[in-house]
Amino acid sequence: MENQWLQAALWMGLALGATLLSLRIAISIALLEIMVGVLGGSFLPLHRTEWVNFLAGFGSILLTFLAGAEVDPVVLKKRFKESMTIGIFSFLAPFLGTMAYAYYVAGWGLAQAQIAGISLSTTSVAVVYAVMIETGYNQTELGKLILAACFITDLGTVLALGILFANYDWYMVLFIVVTAIVLFLLPRFTPWFFEKAGSRISEPETKFIFFLLFGLGGLSLFAKSEAVLPAYLVGMVLAPFFLENKTLSHRMRVTAFTMLTPFYFIKAGSLVKVSAIWSCAYLIAIFLLIKMVTKFIGVWPSTKFFGFAKKEDMYTTLLMSTGLTFGTISALFGLTNKIINQEQYTILVTAVILSAVVPTIIAQKWFQPELKKENKDV
Repeated sequence: MENQWLQAALWMGLALGATLLSLRIAISIALLEIMVGVLGGSFLPLHRTEWVNFLAGFGSILLTFLAGAEVDPVVLKKRFKESMTIGIFSFLAPFLGTMAYAYYVAGWGLAQAQIAGISLSTTSVAVVYAVMIETGYNQTELGKLILAACFITDLGTVLALGILFANYDWYMVLFIVVTAIVLFLLPRFTPWFFEKAGSRISEPETKFIFFLLFGLGGLSLFAKSEAVLPAYLVGMVLAPFFLENKTLSHRMRVTAFTMLTPFYFIKAGSLVKVSAIWSCAYLIAIFLLIKMVTKFIGVWPSTKFFGFAKKEDMYTTLLMSTGLTFGTISALFGLTNKIINQEQYTILVTAVILSAVVPTIIAQKWFQPELKKENKDV
């Protein structure tokens, strides 16, 4: 019988090691957790048990919810045309380009090509947000616009994943109807409920959010959709409330990043086979190149159209080319549902990981524009 406590210690030990390394070299903790997962899956007795799979799945759902809850409606309203245009083309160009290459050139099946397109269409909110905080660009008009566009891109990714791989039957109708009703009622019900329940050590607010995510996630599985879709939509609907309630938002981040997301990212990395990386290095390089080129085709003309200053256009394009969280979620969805095989998963996740690093380094080293802080809030 497996010793589950030693297994838990091994998983958390890898998470702790990644955290300490992140503090040392200032690289995204999510990226390092995936990397230690690759090493753990290849060289350590790291087992993906049922309880690990549950915690990893919950981690991806909660992370998606928190990403949606970061959407600033004021920014989206003021820079709606710019953020929508950049965000939509940032999703469409790499989605169509990657899918076309995977289907027509690499010889993948249609469903496999769609997973490839979705995985490499994403923009990493985690990476972009970390860069903005570190450099101070989160206080600028440019930084706020880039973050708003990121959310539009990732919303396209989540919707594509849900629409393309859903089961169109009465379960889907039930899922859509219940989700629509919940999204309509939440902005009114949530503040009332939180005021009545109060902030207590038993955390009724957090349990309420978890109840919603579990319930809608369960309905989405009946419809053969993905639980991250309702989680992202619930997060976006509750974003104004969470932006005002920083304490609750902070508590939920602590829960997510301490206990849940390490299991998700380490599991994602553990499914990568080192041997497959070397044997498919050329495909990994091609997919990475296609993502960056198609992101450039989609984003750069939009920045020129809206009159971005010199360096701002390339800086925006490169940061929109990053990928990590939703890319790995999409690839893992494909592997878990037997749409892609382990070799294809390794190709996609490795390309996603590289896209979190390469464009960011280029942007920071050669195209970082002059920092101009806004005097007024957007």
